[in-house]
Amino acid sequence: MRRTQLFTKTLKDAPADEVAKNAQLLIRAGFVYKVMAGVYAYTPLGIRVVEKIKQVVREEMNAINSGELIMTALQRPDTWQETGRWDDEAVDVWFKTELKDGSPLGLAWSHEEAIIEMLKQHVHSYKDLPQSVYQFQTKFRNELRSKSGIMRGREFVMKDMYSVHATEEDCDQYYEKAIEAYNKIFQRLGIGDKTFVTFASGGAFTKFSHEFQTICEAGEDTLYVNEDQTVAVNEEVLDEAAKELGIDKSELTPTVSAEVGNIFKFGTEKSEKMDFTYTDKDGKNKPLYLASYGVGVTRVMGVIAEMMSDEHGLVWPANIAPYHVYLVGIGDAGNEKAEELYSELRDSGIEVLFDDRDERPGSKFADAELMGIPYRVVVSDKTLADDSVELTSRENGENEMIALKELCKNLQQKIQA
Repeated sequence: MRRTQLFTKTLKDAPADEVAKNAQLLIRAGFVYKVMAGVYAYTPLGIRVVEKIKQVVREEMNAINSGELIMTALQRPDTWQETGRWDDEAVDVWFKTELKDGSPLGLAWSHEEAIIEMLKQHVHSYKDLPQSVYQFQTKFRNELRSKSGIMRGREFVMKDMYSVHATEEDCDQYYEKAIEAYNKIFQRLGIGDKTFVTFASGGAFTKFSHEFQTICEAGEDTLYVNEDQTVAVNEEVLDEAAKELGIDKSELTPTVSAEVGNIFKFGTEKSEKMDFTYTDKDGKNKPLYLASYGVGVTRVMGVIAEMMSDEHGLVWPANIAPYHVYLVGIGDAGNEKAEELYSELRDSGIEVLFDDRDERPGSKFADAELMGIPYRVVVSDKTLADDSVELTSRENGENEMIALKELCKNLQQKIQA
């Protein structure tokens, strides 16, 4: 992509009313546009990152045999009234509206009840089980406060997966597979070493759920972790979990964290309330076991922006960066060669953002750093004298001169590392 054709602008300053570091950086770098508190639009740069995060998640969900679908955000009240969660005071995040005829509607904040209603049409017998489906969809939550940028939005992209099982044992086994898949996701996104599976409140259906919490100064949660980081417990269930799990609270250290995923088992309670049953081998009707698994896609993007940034801007991992290379030509010969390199790099499968604007080199370099593109390639009259280009790593700032004929191969190796 050429900068002259890219729908985005970088800014020296973020909006005065934006206090979250992740949103400040993403706005300044041209990835998001702030509409209001907790509501952000994503530019072509931002969408590229979102889609790459989604692809990582998609691959790991497919690997545990879950099928992708997409449901509707518009929700009928009766679907949720069966479980008491339409007018439940505990569910205080509904955005509610109505049709022209006055019939009430809700904008989905989750889809547990909705997926049960849908699965009723597909699951009748033990032969139909187990089933697992997931989606990427915009969720709407009427949050009381939203000061954490895209880490806590009133409108955000989420991956939510649901599995149904004939037995508790089968549900437990799949649940463990999902935990493994989630750990792989966060490792691939570059935050695995700072992300922990934690014990959290299970709400009305289970004593404990599990959250995936990433140690992050901008987080809104408090996590208690033991010395070897093998146990992590949310503050809200610390006392109960310590007693239940035999943990000595004095051996746990509090740290600030951000929730990036949440999984929990409902047992059969929702199925029983919604009359969702299957016929077993003996011809008896039995309720199904349901589990739910969520990853906040745009929230994860915000956490990564918080954690992987410096005084100059964002520092994206290569696998989710909007582009691999930021290409700059300097001087007549440098600009001419940059045009050739733009085509060569693209033909080699390397994603390139070519800054072909009529701007000073310093402005282009600053934008490359602000956007967090992993590698900057500069070709100039000076580098061409040695048949080379200057290659700079965004992660560590190291510069090296690379022969023109070795550039594509060199970059491919770095990107794939």
